[in-house]
Amino acid sequence: MDIESEKILESFCVDEITSYQIYKSLSNIEGNESIRRVLEELASDELKHYEYWRNLLGRDCRPKRIVGVLYRYIYRLLGPVFALNFLERGEEKRIEEYRRFLEELGEDSGKNELGAIIRDEIEHEHRLVESIEDVRIKYMGYIALGLADAIVEVTSVHAGFLGATANTLAAGVAGLVVGFSAALSMAGAAYLQAKHSRGEENPLLSALVTGISYIFTVALLAIPYFAYGDMAVAFTLSLVVAVLLTAFFTYYSTIVQKQRFVRELATSIVLLLGTALGAYIFGDIVGRITGVRELIG
Repeated sequence: MDIESEKILESFCVDEITSYQIYKSLSNIEGNESIRRVLEELASDELKHYEYWRNLLGRDCRPKRIVGVLYRYIYRLLGPVFALNFLERGEEKRIEEYRRFLEELGEDSGKNELGAIIRDEIEHEHRLVESIEDVRIKYMGYIALGLADAIVEVTSVHAGFLGATANTLAAGVAGLVVGFSAALSMAGAAYLQAKHSRGEENPLLSALVTGISYIFTVALLAIPYFAYGDMAVAFTLSLVVAVLLTAFFTYYSTIVQKQRFVRELATSIVLLLGTALGAYIFGDIVGRITGVRELIG
């Protein structure tokens, strides 16, 4: 075995023992019995895969323990669907590497075993999706409703004030007032939507999730206007917060829904910047016509 082949085998070996440790660790903290059984089955599969690569390599491999600890926190904070889909994304790349390695194996070198391992990895995803029901996913649409609408609407309000006045306090207060009013309106809309839909969402919880995510976003976007007296600096920092919030939620949703992150993020940011630009132009026009800049600064 040459050095390059040994490195490839070692990376496969380390990945499999790390995956085993992750699934085993997550099964220990999972309270749902059916999900725990699936996690234990997946851990057992990964251990078998590790044994295959260890035998080819001829020695043991150590898992990346820090990765296992990280996944425990991700699992608790962001939910099992996100954590496991994120883990399976790594396994998709691994499957492609296994397939390339399979083509180089002879018939007497465990080719059939590797083929079975590849089939196991492909089936993992289906077993996970079919077995897990996460309340975060059930209400993700309502979180998106509150967060996305708040980002676009409040950023547009701030952009409008950037064009109309240099008073950061006025812009911050306006964002809070408009945002809080809109949060109540969106919460009511979410309540009616859940009440008249055929889904299993609780109308009151749907309204609370929407309203809270809206108000939380509004508060974060308003902070720079109370912390800085320069309108351009406050708006820039608020816009950075808006982009970061958009990026985080877009990444979360693309992992859960298995979509392309870059394309979805680009669409969201173009929409955000486009509405902000339109609001700024309108605010500038209103400021010039009414003379509000001279009145409030």
